[in-house]
Amino acid sequence: MSRFTFQDVWDLVRMIPEGRVATYGMIARMLGLAHGARLVGFALHAAPESVPCHRVVSSTGGLSDAFEPFGRKTHRFLLEMEQVPFTSSDHVDLNACLWHPEFLQEDNLWETHAQNQ
Repeated sequence: MSRFTFQDVWDLVRMIPEGRVATYGMIARMLGLAHGARLVGFALHAAPESVPCHRVVSSTGGLSDAFEPFGRKTHRFLLEMEQVPFTSSDHVDLNACLWHPEFLQEDNLWETHAQNQ
């Protein structure tokens, strides 16, 4: 397993543009943690307010109960404020707003990520 710090997670999440989302697993793989989605969640739980944690969702576009004060409702509200679209099943529409970072495309790493989904 690759070594990382919470700061590494926070720095990467800060790169997600407004109106886009990434998944916990996607962030983990970018940091070299093949099965580190839960570790990313731990890091985001401890993140300072300057980190846009609401831009990270589950692999299915699901929302988190960890957002104060109303859990998933708060998570959805924050994403809706950025015009993030949702499906009829109350999941983020990943086809419409999943972040495709340029640095992954340049290094041909995006194809590797897509194959691992």
